[in-house]
Amino acid sequence: MERIYLDNNATTIVDPTVREAMDPFYCHMYGNPNSLHSFGIEVRPYLHQAMEQMYAAINAGDEDDIIINSCATEGNNTVIMGMYFSLLKETRKKRIVTTQLEHPCIREACRFLETQGVKVTYLAPDRQGLITPEMVKEVISDKTALVSVMWANNETGLILPIKEIAEVCKEKGVYFHTDAVQAIGKVKVDMQDVPADFLTFSAHKFHGPKGAGGLYVRKGGMLPPLLHGGEQMGGHRAGTVDVPGMVGMGKAMEIAVESLEYENTHVRRLRDKFEDALMQIDDVLVVGDRDLRTPNTVYVSIRGVEGEAMIWDLNQNGIAASTGSACASESLEASPILTAIGADKELAHTGVRFSLSRFTTEKEIDFTIEVVKKAVVRLRQLSTSY
Repeated sequence: MERIYLDNNATTIVDPTVREAMDPFYCHMYGNPNSLHSFGIEVRPYLHQAMEQMYAAINAGDEDDIIINSCATEGNNTVIMGMYFSLLKETRKKRIVTTQLEHPCIREACRFLETQGVKVTYLAPDRQGLITPEMVKEVISDKTALVSVMWANNETGLILPIKEIAEVCKEKGVYFHTDAVQAIGKVKVDMQDVPADFLTFSAHKFHGPKGAGGLYVRKGGMLPPLLHGGEQMGGHRAGTVDVPGMVGMGKAMEIAVESLEYENTHVRRLRDKFEDALMQIDDVLVVGDRDLRTPNTVYVSIRGVEGEAMIWDLNQNGIAASTGSACASESLEASPILTAIGADKELAHTGVRFSLSRFTTEKEIDFTIEVVKKAVVRLRQLSTSY
């Protein structure tokens, strides 16, 4: 049975070109880049090249930092915990503003800080699933140290007005962080245009390797290291650099930016074709205006069809999708996104996310449409509420 992968917001296939770029650093050029001998020295130019690719991909300034780490969870925790130790713990600034839309690694880090006396405001999205600059401006006070708002939502694909939110924070003199995990390779990310202080990303979301991520820090950003030890990353993050991971992430970011037009034409066309077919089914809700979403994402609720049941039917036909964030996929609670935008209790348990990539084909979309239609008929016949 052919397998079809439509869960690219959870993780992506490593681009063959990226894998090829990484291969030499596993077997032939395996030296520790901090070593003084030739094995280490020969690796260093490739790390410099990878950093240049990443700086160029997000248009970072020469005096800004990009700290290589293991994933966006580490980067996000570095920002949240770093702000606690550098500002929140010892000053009158005791507040963080974030949203109900954030990834669990932001939410749980903030919940931990609440046990340490930090006050956290969790903004609810509006009926369109968005956080507006006005919402942020209204809750910022002279005690706010940090605002953290994701660039694009991992479940719905909705793109938040990050530039405008960042400008509000800059005007108010408050540090601003954005989790850009779902933005890289889908929308233009330009740090000369968006005045964010911190930005996090993860390679495996844009066809790079798992276990490699990055944290952008604008010049002047004040963050103590989360990991202490050696002087790697200029002392910002101790630990031997994952050379193949870093090389792969740099190459993947370069390709992701080069593929933006393809993502926003070909991938978007396939997404819209799939979405149009779903909307022909009665009692279907697709969350968010398609023009406000990343070009690869459809988050759909089908009345009378439990999300987990649909995933089972899809999986039986070799199709991978999800009920939301992979990091929360074992939870059977109602989708917080659907609940926040006002979906009723039944619909809030029916959300299924389909996320395409530049490797998705038209044939795969055509097959998935047929499987979904048949699954809806079967599952609604079994439903006690439809």
